[in-house]
Amino acid sequence: MRTEGLPDWLIPPDEGFTAEDLDRIPDLPSHTQLIDGSLVFPSPQTYLHSTLADRLARQLQNQAPAEFYVFHRMTTTLAPRQRPEPDVIVADKHAVQSLDQTDVPVEDVLLVIEVVSRESEIRDRERKPQLYAAAGIPNFWRVEDDGGHVDVYVHELGPDQVYRLAGVHRDRLEVERPFPAVIDFSAIVEMFKED
Repeated sequence: MRTEGLPDWLIPPDEGFTAEDLDRIPDLPSHTQLIDGSLVFPSPQTYLHSTLADRLARQLQNQAPAEFYVFHRMTTTLAPRQRPEPDVIVADKHAVQSLDQTDVPVEDVLLVIEVVSRESEIRDRERKPQLYAAAGIPNFWRVEDDGGHVDVYVHELGPDQVYRLAGVHRDRLEVERPFPAVIDFSAIVEMFKED
């Protein structure tokens, strides 16, 4: 393997990187994730991906009771070599521990949301839900663009630590967990329509 010209930190240790490494590696690109001990670097986001994640975070924060807090683009450490960055996290308000924290404590996380993009399809549809379920996060939503419609797949954690599909919502989301919320994507959907 050629390593000339690469920063030393880019070469993983034999046992893989750990969650703590994300805070210690100098010059690590913002929003780098750790999946299975490997660094996952951020790729450019599409306008749609960014808009959906922003809308979800804003509307959830606006509707959240005082005991909840919504995080946008922050990591959560699930295990020593697992520190993904969901697009949105809803957590208990005790998750806010300091102004300079970089990670949401997994024990306070109630919902994780992934907005699927082309480069992250397998991670968002398969690997990350496995990791979130194993960590005991009770709710997982997967958001997808379906030919100009926004589909939200709502999953709830079963007693066997596996997510079960609780519903699919098209262009408008109405849920009771982790708190009652309604999110309308119609303005985004209108952007897809031809004049």
